[in-house]
Amino acid sequence: MAQDKKVARKGDALGILPVNKILQGDCIDAMNALPEKSVDVIFADPPYNMQLKDTLSRPDHSKVAGVDDAWDKFSSFAAYDEFTYRWMTAARRVLKDKGTIWVIGSYHNIFRVGTVLQNLEYWVLNDVIWRKSNPMPNFRGTRFTNAHETLIWAAKSADKGGYTFNYNAMKAMNDDVQMRSDWTLPICSGKERLKSGDKKAHATQKPESLLYRVIMSSTKPGDVILDPFFGTGTTGAVAKRLGRNYIGIEREAEYVKIARQRIADVVPIEEGDALSYTESKRAAPRVAFGSIVERGLITPGTTLYDSKRKFAAKVRTDGTLVSAAVKGSIHQVGAGVQGAPACNGWTFWHVESKGELHSIDLFRQQVRAELH
Repeated sequence: MAQDKKVARKGDALGILPVNKILQGDCIDAMNALPEKSVDVIFADPPYNMQLKDTLSRPDHSKVAGVDDAWDKFSSFAAYDEFTYRWMTAARRVLKDKGTIWVIGSYHNIFRVGTVLQNLEYWVLNDVIWRKSNPMPNFRGTRFTNAHETLIWAAKSADKGGYTFNYNAMKAMNDDVQMRSDWTLPICSGKERLKSGDKKAHATQKPESLLYRVIMSSTKPGDVILDPFFGTGTTGAVAKRLGRNYIGIEREAEYVKIARQRIADVVPIEEGDALSYTESKRAAPRVAFGSIVERGLITPGTTLYDSKRKFAAKVRTDGTLVSAAVKGSIHQVGAGVQGAPACNGWTFWHVESKGELHSIDLFRQQVRAELH
C-alpha cells in the first residue's frame, strides 16, 4: 500500500520500526513493543475526559454532536491520571534523547496532563494556544465560549538539548515575523471533516493546518513521528505529504479503516526544492573567513569597512584582519575597533566594489550554497 513506503533518511535503521503503518491496539502495549529511543517526535491527542453529563442542544432544539464516545470516559480523575502516567511513561521510553513531544488538550484535561508530564521530568519548551477562528458557540450562555485549546511542547528532559526547532522556517511562514505561541487556525470543518454516513467520522478530528505547523516546526524530512492516539489519521496524512515517516497507534477498528484510506489518497510533495524550507543558520555549514580568502573571493590586502566607513581593516593572507590598533579574526577586530565586548564580523565588515559597499556575508552565503 502507498502508506507503507518508507521515507528514506541516511544513517537511520528504519527497518526495525513499523514506519508508515497503523498499529491497531492499546497504545501503551504498542509503544512498549517499539525499540527504545527510536522516534524523533511524538504528537499526542489523548482523550480529554470531558465528563459530559447532559445532552447539549442548540437554540432550535437540535442536538449538538458532543464527545460521548466510550474512549473518552474514565471512572474518576484518579483513573485518568493513572492512564496518563502509563502512556507518557511508555512514550518517554521510545522518544530519542533529542526528541520532543507535543500533547494537546482542553481545559478538561490539559492541567492534569501537564502535571504528569512534569512529574516524569519532561522539560516544557512552550505552551501553545490554538485560538480557534470559528469555535463552537456557547449555546446555553452560562460561560465564556471555549475558543482555544492548549498544546504543550516539551523536550525529553532539561539537559537534553539539540532538539529540532525550525525557527527560520516558522519565521518565513509568518511573513518574516517571529512566530508566536498563539496560533489562530480554524477548526476542522467543511470538506476536511471526515464523515461516516451522515455523521462525523471522529468527534475530535484536528485540522491539517494545525499538524502542518507542528510538523514543520519540530521535524526534518525523514523524521519518524509517533501518534499514539491516531484517530482518523491527520498526523499520518500531513506527515506523508511533508516527507516525514509516521507510526500510528489506534484502538478503534473503524478509525483505522478510515485513516488507511485517507492516507493512501495523500499525494506527497516531491523531493527537491518544493520539500525544502528555510533552515536555521546554526544548521548551515560552518564557513571560515579564511576559506573566502583562499578561494580568491576576497584577496589579501583588501580593505574592509563598516557600513558607515568609520572603521577600516586590511585582510591578511591567513584570513585575519589588521587595523591601526587591533589584529585578529573578523570578529575580534570588529569588536576591538568599536570597543565592544563582541561583534559579528560577517555582518559588520563590508568590501567595496565599484564605489558601493557589500557585506562580506554575501561571500559566506555563496560558499554555503556550493557546499550544499
